[in-house]
Amino acid sequence: MSIGVENDFIEAFLEGEGLSFSKHSAVIAAFGREFAKTQRVPYEFHQFLIEVQELRTTGDYGQLNAIAPDQAAEQIDHAEKFLVLAVQKIDSI
Repeated sequence: MSIGVENDFIEAFLEGEGLSFSKHSAVIAAFGREFAKTQRVPYEFHQFLIEVQELRTTGDYGQLNAIAPDQAAEQIDHAEKFLVLAVQKIDSI
């Protein structure tokens, strides 16, 4: 899951709360605080964000092919789950 596309989803959740951030780390922390910690979304979604940010950093600054195909496939699965969550929650959050 691209952190940019992912952030679009997450920023939409946060903007609904009147919150906006410029750093990925701040977006991820705010999502955890506002939605996962309060159980408005399952905690696993915050974990997905932390994991994908770590993979993004590895991909940006690690060696070539540092992310395995199975890791990429898992992130695609997480992105699909985020999309389902967003559609389900769009009117309630």
